Amino acid sequence: MSRTNKKITIPVSIGYGVTDIMGGGAFTVIGAWLLFFYTTFVGLSPVEAASIVAIARIVDAIVSLFMGSFTDHFYKNYLGKKFGRRRFFLLIGAPLMLVYSLLWVNGMNFGFYLAVYLVFEIIAAMVLIPWETLPSEMTKDFNSRTKLSTCRMFFSASGTFLATFIPGLLISHYGEHDANAYLINGVVFAVLFMLCVFISWKVTWERDLTPEMLAELEQPRKITTFSEKVIALGRLFAEYASTLKVRAFRKHLAIYLLSFTAKDVYNTVFVFFCVYCLNVSSSLAGTLLSMSIVGLPVTLVAGMAIIKYGPSRLYVFAYSVMMLCLVGLFMVYQFPTENKIMLLVILAAVYQVGRCVLEFTPWNVFPFIPDIDEMITRQRREGLFAAVMTFSRKTTVAIATFIVGVLLQFGGFVKGSQVQPEAAVNMIATLLFAGTAGLLILALWQALTFRLNKRTHKIFVDEVERLKANGAKKDVHPETRKVVEDLTGCSYEKLWLEKKVDSTKTTTPVPLMR
Repeated sequence: MSRTNKKITIPVSIGYGVTDIMGGGAFTVIGAWLLFFYTTFVGLSPVEAASIVAIARIVDAIVSLFMGSFTDHFYKNYLGKKFGRRRFFLLIGAPLMLVYSLLWVNGMNFGFYLAVYLVFEIIAAMVLIPWETLPSEMTKDFNSRTKLSTCRMFFSASGTFLATFIPGLLISHYGEHDANAYLINGVVFAVLFMLCVFISWKVTWERDLTPEMLAELEQPRKITTFSEKVIALGRLFAEYASTLKVRAFRKHLAIYLLSFTAKDVYNTVFVFFCVYCLNVSSSLAGTLLSMSIVGLPVTLVAGMAIIKYGPSRLYVFAYSVMMLCLVGLFMVYQFPTENKIMLLVILAAVYQVGRCVLEFTPWNVFPFIPDIDEMITRQRREGLFAAVMTFSRKTTVAIATFIVGVLLQFGGFVKGSQVQPEAAVNMIATLLFAGTAGLLILALWQALTFRLNKRTHKIFVDEVERLKANGAKKDVHPETRKVVEDLTGCSYEKLWLEKKVDSTKTTTPVPLMR
């Protein structure tokens, strides 16, 4: 399924990017409404509702680890040869998106909701992990990858808007106390997600198999013993750990996890904050969240800005805007005025500008991380890095969601009640302000020293290509050496080493770190 001579056109970029309507939309709905739905309509306690998310995402995070490596090696199987090692999972994942609608069926028990959510998380991982590697598969060009990622984030912003706007409309139509609004919302989105994933499968492609991959396919398969499988499993976990040896990836991962967890805390608590702290309706909360529509033009501007200014400056901008809006929300909460609604709309819109840039930047950076890893390992490990990011993200959001549920219950939150005690109201406000701002400050600290951008990436890739053409390492330019060592975290002399034959593995790179 390789078409490496194909150009990254706008239609191709759109076809690739539409899947993030699911990536952005599904988990925005879940983050903003699921705990509220389960505690208000289903009758679960905050800890029970949060446990569903936490348990499912931790199990799914473990599955995601294996998914990355599985897709890296799926070319060895018949289905991988026929449909592609990445794209095959989009093809089978598309119809399975319909499971999403079952999350919003009312009147079931804890076990049902846990099982359905666990299944959906695994399906989503099965689709998103291989899908996230496709920009690295389809092109090596910085601008082309940015085009793909920009379209992706445009549709992520679209999904985020729809995920907040449509529920708000349905709640307004059916009423604040009708659970059918949530079910209809789930069915609409499930069908939409199915169509989007199928389109991405249809328009994308994968890179040609490398000579090493082709040589491996020609070798006869060996029957492995149980002990060899255990050793292979241990080696797999060692490979996951090895991704953290890449300095740029460590920083990227820290920025990603801290900032996205901050966003998750905000989304999870925001509806509670509006209803119980500001005493406005949940439909208005949906309207405020739907100000994410401003993310559509912002994404396009961010696509140009990341090329001109680099990721670090975009991070600083995003976090600064979001923290200023948190200060504004705090002032509205402490000093309510007659213009409260208008102020909330303005603050919500400005906040979404920062949030959109926050979401846009890490996934524009990600396709370039495997290029840096190639200098260390002389391998292409896109799936491995996607799996580590997904595992880390799902683990942290599971922990954060569970902590939010525990703190809500600790604060005295009463399930199903329209009025909450003062301690619960104070806890909701504390989670929104202190939780979100604290994580953003930590992310900003990491972003200030992140140096991967268009210029440094070109220097890095040019050096890799020079070495591939048998260029001498002693001829490296001083600036190139500095860039390579900064991004990899390795001494230049310990990079691009010959592979040694291993009795338990075909080839293994010689390490590594200073």
